[in-house]
Amino acid sequence: MDTQHLRKILFNGVWKQNSGLVQILGMCPILAISTSVVNAVSLGLATALVMALSNLVASSLRNLVPYEIRIPVFILIIAALVTVIDLAFNAYLHSLYLVLGIFIPLIVTNCIVLARVEAFAAKNGVIGSTLDGAAMGLGLVLVLGVLGSFREIIGQGTLFSGIEMLIPSAHALHVLPASYPGFLIEILPPGAFISLGCLIAARNWLEAHNKAKAAALPTQTARA
Repeated sequence: MDTQHLRKILFNGVWKQNSGLVQILGMCPILAISTSVVNAVSLGLATALVMALSNLVASSLRNLVPYEIRIPVFILIIAALVTVIDLAFNAYLHSLYLVLGIFIPLIVTNCIVLARVEAFAAKNGVIGSTLDGAAMGLGLVLVLGVLGSFREIIGQGTLFSGIEMLIPSAHALHVLPASYPGFLIEILPPGAFISLGCLIAARNWLEAHNKAKAAALPTQTARA
């Protein structure tokens, strides 16, 4: 597999086929857990790890699994990986585990995870499949990070709230003055929908702008 193809897989996962902004998949964790950047990125990284490893395992076993039972086998692989991560969070990041709660086990039901295993890993080699899972996961992490940062700053005036659950000596940053009263709707479900809608609109505008710029370039060159 050449470098250009690997770059294409990475670009597709992070931008062109971004699970949160383009495919609009996995909305439950994106909207529910993005009240702070720490919670959002932590769950995003856990999901990205599951996606990369499940794609790797599924691609390795794709020629050994009968076509008729491939979906149950893929689900078992994903469930086993999620169980390992769930137990690891409980053992080593217990405070964060209590905050994320049911959303770690719910990675099993995240449609983007099974979708990439079925659509890509079951038909491609190990290296490309692993990169595809990692790229899709990275795209999700970026969306969660931006969304979580935006909602936390507007809603509470802070950034990295809860970072002490990961780094005991660290503290949250007060981006806005201490007198800032907060904007409650931003950390409630309506704020999640509005903020995600703004991100989707911004991405669509940027894509349209780039296409218009690319279309105008040949005309300008011809006139010159």
